[in-house]
Amino acid sequence: MKCRNCGAELSDNHVVCPVCGCEVQIVPDYNPLDDVLTEQVKGAINETLKININQEQLEKYNNSRKENPRNTGRTSAEGRPYRKSVGAEQSVNVANDGERNTGSGVNGKNSSLNRKNSNTNRKNGSSDEKQGGTKSRSSEQEMMRDQRESRRRRAEKKRQLAKKKRQRLIIIMVAAVLAVVGISVYFYQTSYTGRIKSAYRYLNNKDYYEAANRFEKAIAKKKTRSEAYTGLAEVFLAQGEQDKAEEVFLDAIAAQPTNAKIYEAAILFYIETKQEVKVMPLIESCVSDDVKNALKDYQSSEPEFSLDDKDVYDEVQALELTGDGEAIYYTTDGTDPTTSSEKYTEAIKLGEGQTEVRAISVNKKGIPSLVVKKVYTVEFPIEAAPSVTPSTGHYEENQDIKIVVPDGYTAYYTTDGSDPKTSGTRIQYTGPFAMPEGNTFLNVVLMDSKERYSDVTKRNYELILSNEE
Repeated sequence: MKCRNCGAELSDNHVVCPVCGCEVQIVPDYNPLDDVLTEQVKGAINETLKININQEQLEKYNNSRKENPRNTGRTSAEGRPYRKSVGAEQSVNVANDGERNTGSGVNGKNSSLNRKNSNTNRKNGSSDEKQGGTKSRSSEQEMMRDQRESRRRRAEKKRQLAKKKRQRLIIIMVAAVLAVVGISVYFYQTSYTGRIKSAYRYLNNKDYYEAANRFEKAIAKKKTRSEAYTGLAEVFLAQGEQDKAEEVFLDAIAAQPTNAKIYEAAILFYIETKQEVKVMPLIESCVSDDVKNALKDYQSSEPEFSLDDKDVYDEVQALELTGDGEAIYYTTDGTDPTTSSEKYTEAIKLGEGQTEVRAISVNKKGIPSLVVKKVYTVEFPIEAAPSVTPSTGHYEENQDIKIVVPDGYTAYYTTDGSDPKTSGTRIQYTGPFAMPEGNTFLNVVLMDSKERYSDVTKRNYELILSNEE
């Protein structure tokens, strides 16, 4: 360590520079109490230094007087001016008095002897003061070293305690975090979401047994949620068991008929498996209006028919179909329509007879409506009773009986008066035939392609041939 004023080398126990007398700066750990103690110690040291420095200056002055009695300058041997002090002023005065008394012999000698004794006493006193000052400085330095060491130990102890506290706090925090993480992991794994995710991991690894087990546990935890039902259905689909997959939803719906989420999950299942035709029957089977309202986006309205099937029409009809969906599909062969059936683009012609029309409307989601079925009847007017010649009468000559048969009809007749519609003796007319001899009760009827009969035409003939013939 060096003095900040003159650069002289200093040891650790120096408080004041021995060369220039400047105080050595010691910067301990800050403590307000230390500042108060330091100020008190500095005051005591300064007082001691003043005394010692004045004694040293006086001694140097006296030595210079011995070597050169005429040297009355006020500079030290090193060339530095002395500090003014009470001791120095007294030394100067004594020196001046000595110079003034050098003219007398005995008195001068006595005066010189007195001054020497005085100087000797001062030297002794100065030596004693120096020893006392050295001891005082040593004691003060030792006390300051003890204080610094005490402060250092206290600070070190505080640091150690703080370190231990930090370590304990860190350990507690780490343990708490690990505990929280462990508890969180446990609760997550046993939670509904955790079981769902773990089940899908097993499903992706084709461990269908464990996947089904995890999905079933999730269902048991929250029966009202739909995700686990969907996952369980996927397990069965992965094994090619579509019927069992469908049963998962149907059983859940049966147990929770007012749960719209499960209905929606079932609908999505039908869409995924290309069974859209089952969506509307499922929705219609629901008894809850709230559920139906929640599923309105999946519903498809039935197409509307322009003709009433309760009427019987006597001519060809044009049937028109309308709906709110994207397209309409229909059949006329008695089978239910699908999206592969005939697409409605123009009016359907209804010919004579009965025609069964079935139609569906498909919405934007590709879900078909329920099948609408109507049977239409078109009956053309039946011909009147057939025309038969000759007319009723008595005949003496052979006659041919003729029946007019319109296109699309067949004529039947009997000659015994029975009903030609039902009689087992009826004869189909194929052309003119001879009138039977005697009395004949002829009944004739027309039948169209739909086996509809006209009115019966009746003739009564009496044929009696003369002997001349």
